[in-house]
Amino acid sequence: MPYLTRGALRSSLAAALAAALAAVAIALPPRAHAATGDGSPTDPDITFTGRWDTTDPTAYTPHWAGAYFTTGFTGTTVKLKQRNSIDLYASIDGGPFTYYTNVSGTVNLTPTPLKPGTHTLRVSYRVVAGSYHGDAVFRGLVLDPGATTVALPVPRTLIEFVGDSITVGTTTSKNALTAYGWLIGERLGARHTQIAQGGACLVATADGCVGLEKQFVKLDPNTPTPDWDFSRYTADAVVINLGTNDSGHGVHTPEFQAAYTSLLRQVRAKYPKAAIFALETFSKRFAAQTRAAVETLNDGGDANVYYVDTEGWLTSADLSDSVHPNDAGHIKIADRLTPIISAKLGASPSPSPSPAPSVSPTPSVSPTPSPSPTPAPTTSCQVTYTITNQWQGGFQGDVTIANTGGTAVDGWSLTWSFPDGQQISQVWNGVYRQSGGTVTVTDAGWNAVIPAGGTASFGFIAGQSGTNGKPASFTLNGTPCAVR
Repeated sequence: MPYLTRGALRSSLAAALAAALAAVAIALPPRAHAATGDGSPTDPDITFTGRWDTTDPTAYTPHWAGAYFTTGFTGTTVKLKQRNSIDLYASIDGGPFTYYTNVSGTVNLTPTPLKPGTHTLRVSYRVVAGSYHGDAVFRGLVLDPGATTVALPVPRTLIEFVGDSITVGTTTSKNALTAYGWLIGERLGARHTQIAQGGACLVATADGCVGLEKQFVKLDPNTPTPDWDFSRYTADAVVINLGTNDSGHGVHTPEFQAAYTSLLRQVRAKYPKAAIFALETFSKRFAAQTRAAVETLNDGGDANVYYVDTEGWLTSADLSDSVHPNDAGHIKIADRLTPIISAKLGASPSPSPSPAPSVSPTPSVSPTPSPSPTPAPTTSCQVTYTITNQWQGGFQGDVTIANTGGTAVDGWSLTWSFPDGQQISQVWNGVYRQSGGTVTVTDAGWNAVIPAGGTASFGFIAGQSGTNGKPASFTLNGTPCAVR
C-alpha cells in the first residue's frame, strides 16, 4: 500500500488547499473598486443626488423622482451607457437640458464635439412610475481617449421635497425638472431631491394607494424593503406636500392627522437639524389636520417645524387641470416658497416660537412681501469676489453684491472682465452672458431686489488654464463698485 512521508503529506495538503482557494476565487464575483476618472458608476468624480440603488457596481438605478448625477469631464465628447430604453434629460456646461426619448445602449450627448477643455455634465432620468416603465439604469460614461472625469464642487445644502404627483411635476413640460422642488433647489444653489410618487397618499390604503408615511424611509417607493441608508446624505430642509389624494381613497381626518404626525417625527429622527415645512395642500384638503400635526411637534419642543399657509398662491390659470400646476404655477410656488426656505436654512429657532396674530401657536410661515423700491439714478455698491474651489482646468467662484446706498436696487446687472481668458460654463442664482473676457450676470427674477444695506449673491463654475487672476473692477447697472 503506497504511503506518503510527512513532508510529502504537507506538500500534498498545501497543494490541495491552494487549489481550493483558487476555485473559490474563480467562483466569487470580482470585487468592485472605484476607478477615479474612468466614468464608471463607481467613479468618485461622479456625484449622485437622490436615492440611487448602488447594489450593482456596474449599474446604478435611481428611485423616486428628480434624481440626477453631475460630473466634470475633459475632452470634446461624452457618451452615456444605458441598458434598455429610457427617456432622460442632459445638460452640458450649464446649458438648457436636452430631452432624449426612448434611447438605449451608447447615447451620444455631444453629436457636435465641444471645444477642448473641461466641461460639466448633469443627467436626470424620467421617473419610472405609473404608466411609464423605462429602464433608468446608469452604466457609465464613454469619454475621448485619454480624457477623464473631473470632480465638481458639491453644494453644502440639500433640500428634500416629499409629495405626490404635484411634487413630481406631472403635466409640466419637463416633469421633475419643471417642478417647484427642482426650481427652488436651483435658485438656492442647493442639491435637491424629490421623494415623490405620482398618485401617492400620506396613508397607505387597502385599495393600493402608496402611503408615504411608511414609504418615506424606503429606497424604492414601490417595495417594502430595503430601507434607504440615511447616512448617504443629510437634508438641511424638508418640504412636505401631502394630502391631495387621501380623501379620494377613504382616509378619514383623525387617521390622516396621526399619520402626518408620525411622518414629521420620522423626518425629524432622520434629519435632527433640518427645518421641516408642512405645506397646506393647494386643494386645501386636510389643511386643519396638517396644521394640527405641526402643532403637536411644536408643543413637544420642536420649534423647527413650520406650517406653510398657501392660500392665494395659485389660481385656475396656474393649473393644467383641476389639480396639477402648470409650468407657470410651479414658478409661482417657487417664487413664494424660496424665500421661506431660505430664511430658515441654518437658522437656530427660538425655544418658544412666536405665533403670528390671529393664528394658532403653530409657527406658520409665509413669504415676506417684496418691497416696492424706487430705483435711484446712481448706485453705491461693493463687490466681494471669492474663488471657493479650484482644480486642474477649472474653478468655482462666488460673488456677493452689497448695496451700500440708501435706496433699494430693483433689478441688477453686474459686469466685469476676466484678466486671463476664464470662461464661465454655469451660473446659479443669476443669468449670464459672456463675450470674450467680458461677463455680465443679471438677476434671476426672484432675487432682483437688493434692499438698501442688503446683499445679493450668485455662484459660477468656469474653465481656466494657467493663471487665474481676479477681476480688477465691477460695474452694477453701469455704476462702478468698490471691490473688496
